[in-house]
Formats: sequence, structure tokens, C-alpha cells
Amino acid sequence: MSAAEEPDVESPPDNQSHVAPRPDSAHAIVRAPGDFRNMSLGLIAVIAVVIALYFGSSVFIPVMLAVMLSYALSPVIDLLHRWKIPRAVGAALVLLGVVGGAGSLAYSVSDDLAELIESLPAAARNLRQTLHNEGVTSPSAVGQVQKAASELERAARESGVQYPGTTSSGATRVQIEQPRLNISDYLWSGALGAAALTGQAAVVLFLVFFLLISGDTFRRKLVAITGPALSEKKITIQVLNEINSQIQRYLMVQIATSTLVSIASWLAFRLLGLEHAAVWAIAAGVFNLVPYLGAMIVTAGTALVALLQFGNLKMALLVGGVSLLVTSLEGMLLTPWLTGRAGRMNPVVVFVGVLFWGWLWGVSGLLLGVPIIVMIKSVCDHVEDLKPVGELLSE
Repeated sequence: MSAAEEPDVESPPDNQSHVAPRPDSAHAIVRAPGDFRNMSLGLIAVIAVVIALYFGSSVFIPVMLAVMLSYALSPVIDLLHRWKIPRAVGAALVLLGVVGGAGSLAYSVSDDLAELIESLPAAARNLRQTLHNEGVTSPSAVGQVQKAASELERAARESGVQYPGTTSSGATRVQIEQPRLNISDYLWSGALGAAALTGQAAVVLFLVFFLLISGDTFRRKLVAITGPALSEKKITIQVLNEINSQIQRYLMVQIATSTLVSIASWLAFRLLGLEHAAVWAIAAGVFNLVPYLGAMIVTAGTALVALLQFGNLKMALLVGGVSLLVTSLEGMLLTPWLTGRAGRMNPVVVFVGVLFWGWLWGVSGLLLGVPIIVMIKSVCDHVEDLKPVGELLSE
């Protein structure tokens, strides 16, 4: 059969060509990465850890405080040990020096603190008199609202309509009087709180002493129990060294910046004529250890103190603004320069972390929140499966 006589082979129409069907995007299946079972178990473990930390705060808080102090003081102990001074003797001397320095500082401001406590009633009277005088000369918005409410009540009474909060004719009004302030109850609770705080301070000091004299014993034990593989031991050593350097750098920066904040605040408060400037300067340095929230507390506190002393809103705003300026300059310029970019963390994560640890452990959580986040970041940066978490914590 010739080529001309070959039967025609029907070709498929253009609209029916053999093309692989394309999946409909509306019905595409998105597979989520990871194993949901492992994620659920991890979430349950995290919740269990949070519950344990909450109910075991009386144990975990002193331990964490002791660990932080041991990190801060270990360079001094290592230096004394290189000078052939036994670690136990060096640790005892350093702790005695720290306790003695804190006691001397408290004693130096004790007179100002006593005068401050004695001046509180007079300051309260001055503030009440100032507010009363301002209310007489220029009625406030609250006074206008109260006057309008009185007029509405009078109109409702004249029209015979029962106004909420009023009583009908012949009814007896019952008023419940709150009990007077019993100062002895507050003194007793304050004494119990001071005794508990003293006991915790003693526990922390003993723990710090034992951690300082142990040296790198715990580090060597952790390296020994990580496993027989050399790679695992190297990773453990890297993590421990990173935690040690990061915590020490953070603590040194915080101590230096808090000292500078105290000095600058003291000079500014003295120039503005604020009484007991040394007390408020020390308070500013202590609250500077709490990121973000500490600056707001100091600003509001100093503004209130200035209002009590001067009875002038302008002076209160001036003192609070100066305090905010000092802490802002320290937080935006000095701390980033001393910390370096490698040690910076995401400010949003830091703020949320401080809120979380403050909710969990109160004031101690506010102080320990950032060091704990630094530890978590150091661990996550060296563990392959946790590097995304470390990236999230980084700036």
C-alpha cells in the first residue's frame, strides 16, 4: 500500500489534547509541617513546666537568684584563685564585701529615708490643700459633673420620679461605714514579710557561696552526662560557655548602667531641688534593672513625689520628664553600645517575657526575666532543632 493510500489517522481535537489535568487550586491540600502529636506533647510539657515553676517559686526563685549572683561574682573569685587564694576564702571575702557594701549604702541613706517617712503626712496635707485651693478658684471637671448630677437628682425629686440612688419619702437610708485603718495589722504583715525576705536572702547567700567554691564542677558533670559522643560534648561545652559569657556580659552591663543612672538621677534631682534625692536616685538605679517597666515606674514615682513636695503640676512633670530622659538615654544609647549587636534580643520578646515572668514570680520575675531569656536564647542558638526559636529571640 502506497503512502497515498494509507488510511487517515484521526488526530484528537485541539480542545481534547492529552494534557495532564491540573489540580484545582481551590481544592489543593496544604500539609502542615511537623508532627502534631509531638507538638501536642511539647505543649503539654511546657504547661507542666509553667505550673511547676509557679507552685515551686519558693524554691526556684532563690536558686535562680543565686545562679545570677554566682555568674556576676565568679570572675572575681577566679582572679583571687589565680593569686593562690583558696576559693572558699575568696568567696567568703567577696560575699562579706558585697553584704558590707550594701549595708553601708543602706545606712548612708537611712537618715534621708527616715526624714522621708516623717514628711509623708505633711506632704499629703499640702497636696490636699493645693487641690482644695485649685478647686475653689477654678472648678474642675469632676466638680462640674457632680454639680450636674445634683441638679438632675433635684429635678427628678421635684417631678416625683424615683431617681437611682435616692429613697422614697419615709424610707430609712442605710449607710455602711468602712472600718478605720488598723495600722497594727499592716505593721505585723510587714514584719512577717521582712522576716521572710531576710530568710530568703540568707538562703541565697549560702547558695552563692557553695556555687562559687564549686568552680566548674557542675560544668564538667554536665559535659560527662551528655553522652559518649565527642560532638555532643563539644556542643554542651559551647552552650555552657555561651551562657556563661552572655550572662556575665548582661550582668556587667546592667550593673554599670544602673550605677550611671543612679549618679545622673541624683545630680538631676539635686539641681531641681527634690528632697531626699539620694533615696530616689538609688530607687531609679534598682528599677533600671527591670527593662521598660522600670523606667515607667520611676517616672511615675518621681512625678508623684515632686507633686507631693512642690504642690505644683509643672514641677511634677519636669521631675518626671527628667527621670524619663535619663533612663531613655541609657536604654537607647548606652546599653546597645555596651551590649553589642550579637547580644541584642528582640525588644518585643523581651517585653512579653518580662510580663510573663513578672506574672509568674512577681518582683523577682521582673528582675530574673531577661537573664532567663538570655539562657534560653543561648541554648537555642546551639541546638539544631531549636535554632528557629533562637532566631525569633534575636534582634
